[in-house]
Amino acid sequence: MKKYILLTLFTISLFAINAQEEPLPRGLTEEEKQIMSTYQFSNYNPERASTNPPQGNLRTMAEWEEIEYLLVTWVPNYSNTLTGIVEAAVNECKVLIITPNESSVENTLQNAGVSTDSVVYMDRDYNSIWMRDYAANTVYKDWNDSLILVDWIYNRPRPLDNGAPEAYANFLNIPIYQMTNAPTDVIATGGNYMADGFGTSVSSKLITDENDVGNSFGVTPKTEQELNDIFSDFMGIDNYIKVERLPYDDIDHIDMQIKFIDEETLLVSEYPAGVADGPQIEANLDYILDNFTSVYGTPYRVIRIPAPPSTGGAYPDNNGYYRTYANQVFVNNTVIVPFYREEYDTIAQRILEDAMPGYNIVGVNVDYESGESLIASGGAIHCITHAVGVQDPLIISHQRLDDTYDNLNPYQATAYISHRSGIASATLHYKVGTGGAYQSISMTDIGNDDWQALIPAQNGEVDIYYYIEATANSGKSSTRPMPAPDGYWKFTVFDDGDASLENEEIEVLEVYPNPASAITVIPVKANADEEGVIELVDATRRRVELIYEGKFPQGKKNHFIDANKYAEGTYSVRIVSNKRVETHALVIM
Repeated sequence: MKKYILLTLFTISLFAINAQEEPLPRGLTEEEKQIMSTYQFSNYNPERASTNPPQGNLRTMAEWEEIEYLLVTWVPNYSNTLTGIVEAAVNECKVLIITPNESSVENTLQNAGVSTDSVVYMDRDYNSIWMRDYAANTVYKDWNDSLILVDWIYNRPRPLDNGAPEAYANFLNIPIYQMTNAPTDVIATGGNYMADGFGTSVSSKLITDENDVGNSFGVTPKTEQELNDIFSDFMGIDNYIKVERLPYDDIDHIDMQIKFIDEETLLVSEYPAGVADGPQIEANLDYILDNFTSVYGTPYRVIRIPAPPSTGGAYPDNNGYYRTYANQVFVNNTVIVPFYREEYDTIAQRILEDAMPGYNIVGVNVDYESGESLIASGGAIHCITHAVGVQDPLIISHQRLDDTYDNLNPYQATAYISHRSGIASATLHYKVGTGGAYQSISMTDIGNDDWQALIPAQNGEVDIYYYIEATANSGKSSTRPMPAPDGYWKFTVFDDGDASLENEEIEVLEVYPNPASAITVIPVKANADEEGVIELVDATRRRVELIYEGKFPQGKKNHFIDANKYAEGTYSVRIVSNKRVETHALVIM
């Protein structure tokens, strides 16, 4: 025990100093690798936390739910990045900053013109900036009541970081439960964990490898089923998806490749065909789609977002940093996204704005623009933030309505709505087209916390925009999407007398940006499974790139080209199927 105490004091001293000088990367340093075999990870003795599972109807919060605090650790080497995050968050929630130097951080924020009215400081030293990996998760003991925090053992020999969750739980007076003592001692990181708010979570198989027989952390060896049982007992997870680790991601965290952006939608980082981790990410996605469904019992929707290379065109398989837009964080009505370079950032922003209408998409550069390069240390925005949910969440969960050709029958919208005090009323607001005011329909309680409303049938080809508002018996009210009425769901009613899409079956939507000079998006909408190709042809109609060949999945899917590879001029994007040929002009500058 004396040897362990001396080693721990040495480690705290060493890494606390390093935190102020050379920031620790997301991965292990050489010094840390040397002490791994003697560092004691398990049997951490908390001051007041329980190492027994919480009792109740447990539910782990999804990231898009309402939060009270955004958490960051202030490392001065990344002050510009952190300032950008705080500036974007202070109008949405409180921001808890861990720092041993409150006055310095306060001066930095005020000099940048950032309001600190919503900032709370916690006087504490630290080892590293990677809050996502060592912070605790918001769980509700009684589904939507009795907020607790649940923590695990951080997979780095960084005792100050590993102790941070209990410290801020005490500071905020929130009960905390910890998976730190055998046989429920679990090595895990928040960056390798995503939850949908309804009992499903996803991680890479790093979680099983680090807790397997012969693990290097000294924790109790566990089978995958034993891990599943622990996550069920502590966090209410009854559907734990694990995907293969990536060849070129040294960290092996899920938040660098795939992200839940709502209960039925996966945001997926996409590489050019055959490049870096692109093939394995696609294989992981196929595994999820083939074996699991959303909470609604339907296949997940997929939105792909291109991963940017270095300025020299390098991806992680050629010594490029692991740049990704999937590593973003929800802060109520705002989504903070890592930015890299304008020609890629503008495309990412448009994809995200299309995917999440009404949300304030805020980019914070993590790639040298501000003299800092967080991505060079192995992470981005999601990696250095975490959150604490609100005490009384009002849950509204709704599966968006699909496009339809039905112009005779009303469109049934059903939502799961729940609050600890019960629901007093729920309203569906809708409008036809972008103009005019929303009309309101009272929703009916049909039992089991489900509410329903019927949107009147519409004639002609029209877009219907709608959102849901609910009020609890306590008086609390909320909307979904959260930024409504700026945020909304949309579906299209097609004219059944207009055969445009039904007969053509496939159409190319607006190609953007146009003119193009870098990554260019080619959205394709398919009404039925159909074989075909998408190609880029030059002014002489010569094919210069085969963009896609195969079956077009139903719904909308984005395809991408890099316009920077081609000479300036006028090109055409052609889509060829068994039934039609469609051409769209594209100017490359």
